[in-house]
Amino acid sequence: MSFGKINTFIDVIERVTIKDSEGFSTEIDSIVASIRAYREGRHGTEIWANRAVFSEATDLFRFRCIPGVTVTTAMLIACEDGRFEITSVEDVKGRGMYIEVLAKEVKPSG
Repeated sequence: MSFGKINTFIDVIERVTIKDSEGFSTEIDSIVASIRAYREGRHGTEIWANRAVFSEATDLFRFRCIPGVTVTTAMLIACEDGRFEITSVEDVKGRGMYIEVLAKEVKPSG
């Protein structure tokens, strides 16, 4: 992965539930990391054809591992084009250098 391809700025977001003094809970977004990533949209390439299991995924994000942070499917990715729910997280080649995330775009209802 060349440095020139990692040119999309993203935020890795975790939903956190907090309780106020009356006991009511609200969910807020907590930004875990703001990083640069490689983004690839879904299109008719051979790579996407091999990912038929993840047919709901609309985008692929690949970025460097973040020390001390574990990216999970409970998190979200936000970039300039919208928000994405993470459907799959994988360590590229098991080396601990890059993380590959398949994500589904979140579209507001209404």
